[in-house]
Amino acid sequence: MILTIHPLLGIPEVHLHDHLPRLLLDALVRTGVTLLVGDVLVVTHKVVSKAEGAVRILEGDDEQAYRALVLEEAAEVIRRRGDLVIAKTRHGFICANAGVDRSNAAPGTAVLLPRDPDASAHGIRMAIRAETGVDVPVIISDTFGRPWRRGLTDVAIGISGMAAILDLKGTSDAAGRELHVTEVAVADEIAAAADLVMGKATSTPAALVRGVEYPKGEGRAVDLVRPAEEDLFR
Repeated sequence: MILTIHPLLGIPEVHLHDHLPRLLLDALVRTGVTLLVGDVLVVTHKVVSKAEGAVRILEGDDEQAYRALVLEEAAEVIRRRGDLVIAKTRHGFICANAGVDRSNAAPGTAVLLPRDPDASAHGIRMAIRAETGVDVPVIISDTFGRPWRRGLTDVAIGISGMAAILDLKGTSDAAGRELHVTEVAVADEIAAAADLVMGKATSTPAALVRGVEYPKGEGRAVDLVRPAEEDLFR
């Protein structure tokens, strides 16, 4: 099977109440890609948040207002160093600045994470299925850092139409040894792969991934969050 990743080109700046599924379908037409069963659609959270109104105006001093907004969005502060805050969000994610971001946002504003990214992914999936008759999984992605490794990568923060994790426990490796702990974060892998063609400064907030064997089921992004009792680093 050949894996291909298609950037969805020409999506305009998204605003409150824009019909995001229609913008995505129009971009598919411009890209010249016909949606097929087995495809996976990856959409960055920024356009989802903007369409849903998860944008805040930074009143007064931008830096002070931004720091206050980060603390407002944080369910728990895990670590702090200078202006950098590692926080647990209301969704259960642990990330920098509680997911509050000023990149690709209008001056004087900040973009928050969607209130319910799984529901956002499901709404896009259902709208596209109603329009095309094709049911494809949808992943909402965001850029996270990683403990112990430099650099950023995209991960899944919202999922509909697939399981988040491929559980290989109880199966055997190539040498016949039984696997006891192996779980593959397929949704994160797909999100990271899609980011290879979306980039951070190209105004390409969505991509279609074709040829990936994703685990079937109805997963949630929180499935990818390690429970506190299993976390050796907090």
